[in-house]
Amino acid sequence: MSLLVTGSIGIDNVVTPHGQAEEVLGGSSVYFSFAAVQYTPVRFVGVVGEDFPPAFRDILASHDIDLTGLEVRKGSKTFRWTGKYVGDMAQAQTVGIELNVLAEAAPRVPAAFTDSDVVFLANTHPTLQREMLAQVRSPKLTVCDTIDLWINTERASLTETLKVVNGVIINDAEVRMFTGLSNLVTAGREILKLGPSFVVIKKGEHGALLVTADNATAIPAYPTENVKDPTGAGDSFAGGMLGYLAAEGRFDTAALRRALLRGTVSASFTIEDFSLRRVMNVTRPEIDARVAELIDMLRIE
Repeated sequence: MSLLVTGSIGIDNVVTPHGQAEEVLGGSSVYFSFAAVQYTPVRFVGVVGEDFPPAFRDILASHDIDLTGLEVRKGSKTFRWTGKYVGDMAQAQTVGIELNVLAEAAPRVPAAFTDSDVVFLANTHPTLQREMLAQVRSPKLTVCDTIDLWINTERASLTETLKVVNGVIINDAEVRMFTGLSNLVTAGREILKLGPSFVVIKKGEHGALLVTADNATAIPAYPTENVKDPTGAGDSFAGGMLGYLAAEGRFDTAALRRALLRGTVSASFTIEDFSLRRVMNVTRPEIDARVAELIDMLRIE
């Protein structure tokens, strides 16, 4: 099945206890794409400003990512994010953010992309997420992500977005913030009341939780020791998960559980180096080997 992603694409500056990355390609839809493309081609829709380096476009084009939907907007500037991680690097601290093109009109979905089967609304303004989704004719699966910024500043708009998607991917702090509930299963089911059929709650080094109306499934994170930069881990998780689901063409609970494994493995590669250095160079055999290793870890006799 065809997979479309839309969300932020930008320029990042990141500092962690292990070093820093300056003026690097970033954005939610970018990390998603490099993880998802391991399973299926990606249709990319996003907008950048005139200051977007051509070399960054070349990086995206070097993989099976269709950039027909990438708009370079004249007179505008590219989204920028500056962040840092301290201590256990569990949460990013936003030092500076310039929305720039993300505060403007949404890009258009190319006509060739409007028949997309699976749509992932990566992190961006929730109103833009709905505007993008409305341009796709009859998607079979729609999933969105969000962050604390939109929960704090655009709660009403975010609620409207949650009402029109099939699934939500959100982290543990954000789901507690949005619902006001501390128990993650209860919080996940509170979001289900808005309309989605499943919620995936990311818990960082503690794995992920899939919540549906009938059951909850928890899996651990892949236990990697080499953690340098957590930036994009959640978006890579979503990319691995949705890329796998699009390739499988199934969205039942069993498929969602298998997709969780692919998501956590994708994230485990992203955090092993700064920016996209690791995730864009990982090979499918490396991914499959780590998935098999994780499955073996979960087998208890």
